[in-house]
Amino acid sequence: MTIRQQKDVEREDFNSLEDLESPLIQGDDEKLVSYKESCDFDKNGSISMVLLSTFVAVSGSFQFGICVGYSAPTQSSIMEDLNLTTAQYSMFGSILTIGAMFGAITSGRISDYLGRKGAMRMSAGFCITGWIAVFFSTGYLSLDMGRFFTGFGIGVFSFVIPIFIAEIAPKNLRGGLTTLNQLLIVTGSSASLLLGSVISWRTLALIGVVPCIVLFAGLFFVPESPRWLAKVGRDKEFQVALQKLRGKDADVTREADEIRVYLHNLQALPKARFLDLFQKQYIRFVFIGVAIMIFQQICGINGIQFYVSQTFVSAGLSSGTIGTIAYACVQVPITVVGALLMDKSGRKPLIMISAAGTFLGCFLTGLSFLLKAQSLLLGLVPIMAVSGVLIFISGFSIGMGAVPWLIMSEILPLNIKGVAGSLVVLVNWIGAWLVSYTFNFLISWSSSGTFFLYSGFSLLSIVFVAKYVPETKGKTLEEIQDSINS
Repeated sequence: MTIRQQKDVEREDFNSLEDLESPLIQGDDEKLVSYKESCDFDKNGSISMVLLSTFVAVSGSFQFGICVGYSAPTQSSIMEDLNLTTAQYSMFGSILTIGAMFGAITSGRISDYLGRKGAMRMSAGFCITGWIAVFFSTGYLSLDMGRFFTGFGIGVFSFVIPIFIAEIAPKNLRGGLTTLNQLLIVTGSSASLLLGSVISWRTLALIGVVPCIVLFAGLFFVPESPRWLAKVGRDKEFQVALQKLRGKDADVTREADEIRVYLHNLQALPKARFLDLFQKQYIRFVFIGVAIMIFQQICGINGIQFYVSQTFVSAGLSSGTIGTIAYACVQVPITVVGALLMDKSGRKPLIMISAAGTFLGCFLTGLSFLLKAQSLLLGLVPIMAVSGVLIFISGFSIGMGAVPWLIMSEILPLNIKGVAGSLVVLVNWIGAWLVSYTFNFLISWSSSGTFFLYSGFSLLSIVFVAKYVPETKGKTLEEIQDSINS
């Protein structure tokens, strides 16, 4: 198959892992859709069912955020109530990412076998089971098991939710609707941080069940992904689902035909194997995709986010509540700003500015702990620590959080996206686990050294992006791939 034929398939490729975790992905090819085509839905269709379906799906994104944010405000109370050691709580905080690894690896097969709705129902079931286990925990074993179950659930969510939204949305609305996935993840994380500052950890675990119930109930009122139905040969249900999403008076003939052609072309592409990724024509793409995910994690995001409240207390605050609330409030608006800048500033400048922000934030936080250790300027230490962490999360939210996923989707050739995407996702979750698990041990070794280490990795990421990562804004997929191989 020629590059041009692959590009034609790319325009409708919503099943590949390019949509994982990053809601801000919108291929340059979609921008080539004519004005008439992009307005067909507005003239003839109804947006209500698409919006309802998206709202139901992003309830899982909100659940994702609650899981991620849960461990930070609850650390001291859980350790005290269950008499946990630092090592035991580190396992509790990090085992979420282990569960997510298993969920992400199996999510493709699960969503293909059960359908997008079936996969979301199964994930919600895992999360509900996990939260109940956490609520009734009397020791670290049940606590860890519950955390692992919620991790598995959000691992599947991280794949299937952006896929589902992309598959149900019309072309002209896809970018905006998929952005809601990332926004709801950040909102859920912030809500967990805020609520955890004022309620008990057991009550917060029960609140974690609520978005799962909303998702479970809502799925009874929305259609299955038309593309999945067409893929498994349920043609009659495919037509009905597409009609529901586009409105009863909309003419869906053309879109239905395009979906069928896309599926036919996709089946004609050769299936890549894992060893194919190390061939000369692919190795540079895989290297950039994997490396940029490593740098996303080793700047320290999961360690800092999972244990932010304890970090503030260690810096000298009487309570981590105020700093945690400020942390939660910063994430959402900065994420929105990053989404708005994505196609204006370009990918490369945005991620380099973002990495500069994480460097400055970690350096300032590390300096505050160094001053504390030397008993210097003790009155300024808590202020410096809070300011550093807030600068860090602002820097991360504006680019490092989302841009690596977007770049990965744009640089990987279509015929290796499934296999290469799986590798990239696995590397990302492994990095998340390593950072979250080692954070408390590193802090015990040296609080200042930990943050200086993270700041050093942020500097390295700037150098890496400047040297190896291509600017993908405004380029076709062929141009991007040519620039990498040149």
